[in-house]
Amino acid sequence: MAEPLKAFLENMPVEKTKKDPKRMSVERIYQKKTQLEHILLRPDTYIGSVEPVTQQMWVYDELEGLNCRDVTFVPGLYKIFDEILVNAADNKQRDKNMNRIKVSIDVENNTISVWNNGKGIPVVEHKVEKVYVPALIFGQLLTSSNYDDDEKKVTGGRNGYGAKLCNIFSTKFTVETACKESKKVFKQSWYDNMGRSEDAKIKPFDGEEYTCITFRPDLSKFKMSTLDRDTVALMTRRAYDIAGSSKGVKVFFNGKMLPVTGFRSYVDMYVKDKVDELGAALTVIHEIVNERWEVCLTMSEKGFQQVSFVNSIATTKGGRHIDYVADQVVGKLIDVVKKKNKAGVVIKPFQVKNHMWLFVNCLIENPTFDSQTKENMTLQHKKFGSTCPLSDKFFKQAAGCGIVDSIMNWVKFKAQSQLNKKCSAV
Repeated sequence: MAEPLKAFLENMPVEKTKKDPKRMSVERIYQKKTQLEHILLRPDTYIGSVEPVTQQMWVYDELEGLNCRDVTFVPGLYKIFDEILVNAADNKQRDKNMNRIKVSIDVENNTISVWNNGKGIPVVEHKVEKVYVPALIFGQLLTSSNYDDDEKKVTGGRNGYGAKLCNIFSTKFTVETACKESKKVFKQSWYDNMGRSEDAKIKPFDGEEYTCITFRPDLSKFKMSTLDRDTVALMTRRAYDIAGSSKGVKVFFNGKMLPVTGFRSYVDMYVKDKVDELGAALTVIHEIVNERWEVCLTMSEKGFQQVSFVNSIATTKGGRHIDYVADQVVGKLIDVVKKKNKAGVVIKPFQVKNHMWLFVNCLIENPTFDSQTKENMTLQHKKFGSTCPLSDKFFKQAAGCGIVDSIMNWVKFKAQSQLNKKCSAV
């Protein structure tokens, strides 16, 4: 019986193991990507979100001027534009003679350019990499002049990605730079998300140094079809920011010089037409503390407000530089308020801060941020590389600029509310 059974079993059809269509191969699960592929595949890691977000922001509209409104924009696109703009402003730290930045936004042709007349990039071949230095900086990943962490720099650029990210997220990206030392002008374009480039054009040169970056953002990567009104309004405000935060630099936007002559004049754009509780124009206290710190202060009726710059970067969410300055002001004002407070209402520091509108323009050594969009500065103040000791004159003026009066009105209102509660309880 054993032999027939064996033959029967051997002739039975073998059921094949079915493949699970959902199961992925090891090769598909673990893929090696080039750095360029990885950046395009995971843009949020490098430039922030490529999805539109809506939030309240200060923008500059052609008709309304500077105003705070709901804006829908793509953080990633804002980031690549800002990298180029901050690079231009950074050049002021390398070349004190630089005095002009030109920003142009051509919506119709989807073309943005940023030009500065600071020291040009050396038009020489890199001895190790065997490519010209401008091509190395703008067309090859992880190259930077800012890598030496022992060197204390007060520039916005830091990690070697910067402008290359703008190149990667553009359909065309052109660098043109003229260098007096090299006596040459260099021009090169990249296309298709830095996928290909044309040969560099190098000519003899004798004249004013400059660097100009022109790019066409790849709007499809940002789910956009055109540079819309909100995006342009935000970029325009950034041009005004640079005019206000870069000392000794005239900024031109689409051919017109912006009417901003320093940080104090820039702050006026925010407080223009704003009035205090009695209908009088807001009083702004201003102090140039030293070469690295400039502060303005006025009263706020909308809770604590701040506008600040770290190395030309707009820190719209503030950070430790704002805490550092605000804490000094609050400490002094709370003493003044306590002396005036006869009603016995308990006043806490945050309640004093809620009546302040603070403007800070500072240079900080090797700053750190909590995101790619650099809205919040996280470096501890002991590492700033400088201090901001506000003067007694500043504090005295601060006590008389309307903030203390506004707090005292709030104290009276609070005391009356407490009295009314007691009366109603009786």
